[in-house]
Amino acid sequence: MDLSAAPYEERLTAPRTWWLVALLAGISFALILLPFGVLAMLGGLAGGTALVAVVTSAYGSARIRVVGDSLVAGDARIPLSALGDPQVLDAEEARAWRTHKADPRAYMVLRGYIPTALRVPVTDPEDPTPYVYLSTRTPQALADALASARTA
Repeated sequence: MDLSAAPYEERLTAPRTWWLVALLAGISFALILLPFGVLAMLGGLAGGTALVAVVTSAYGSARIRVVGDSLVAGDARIPLSALGDPQVLDAEEARAWRTHKADPRAYMVLRGYIPTALRVPVTDPEDPTPYVYLSTRTPQALADALASARTA
């Protein structure tokens, strides 16, 4: 297994507007601490912005990769031999699989701010997980990477 050649890699980063929210949260902390003086206000601005930025960055740190003979999605490493044919989901179908079609046993790397997704059935009879749901900005590229890694 060659771990250095990754035919697909995506980091599910938070949208740019969330970074603006981090700055606004820092300003809120600054305003709360304003009665205690300018230094406290500046500390609140820096500390509050940094705290919310760390949370935003951690939430946006989920990665999806196809490496060697495995799909690495979030904390899961799934051998390609245990996966079926992927299904590319447009925004409407992805929303359906996130809501009323969702199975609670499914493994989901779900980011609500990413409208498209890929659904991959788990074919391993020993695994109770029916499918893997992956929020991705490029579902067709991920499906192609899974297909090419499976044939390699």
